[in-house]
Amino acid sequence: MRVVLASASPARRAVLRAAGVDPLVEIADVDEDALLAAMPHASPAEKVTHLAAAKATTVARRVGGAHPDAVLIGCDSMLHVGGELVGKPGDTDTARRRWKAMAGGTGELVTGHVVLRLADGEIDRVAEGHAVTTVRFADPSDAELEAYFATGEPLAVAGAFTLDGMGGWFVEGIDGDPSNVIGISLPLVRNLLAGVGVRVTDLWSPTTG
Repeated sequence: MRVVLASASPARRAVLRAAGVDPLVEIADVDEDALLAAMPHASPAEKVTHLAAAKATTVARRVGGAHPDAVLIGCDSMLHVGGELVGKPGDTDTARRRWKAMAGGTGELVTGHVVLRLADGEIDRVAEGHAVTTVRFADPSDAELEAYFATGEPLAVAGAFTLDGMGGWFVEGIDGDPSNVIGISLPLVRNLLAGVGVRVTDLWSPTTG
């Protein structure tokens, strides 16, 4: 059974590969800003799960012909901090403002997950959920943060930090699932796979890792 990851995130793919699943990566082309604008009063969990579903569904329609019995995994992560739900900063000024609000405090990394199972190229079963992990941030110096921004890493990731990269130097600790902070919760995906009738152990590949 082919596993398709509807995400451009190399970190998500790396988590899956390290856990024994080598997915086909298909990038979803969805207008995230428009989708979020259409649901201004939704909760953080509802928003990220909606985005994950849009990504998975878009990719399912694209790959159903080539992989008619595939399992698709869609994810979307955002950071809930200071009462605001934020995604990728995109530029240094935004990342700088984010870190001013985050430094020395906590935030909740919220990831929506959707698993679709195809049958004869059509969506047959759906399971969805979300995971929340509390992140405790350090209080880096201005010089440290400027050096971090210069790497480009925080500009392209939810919340302007990583746990598994250079941003890990500035995370004091977490409460919850660490894989969720990287972008895909392995315990949750295992349960969602079971929800569409797939055992994760049947997806393990001896060539991964």
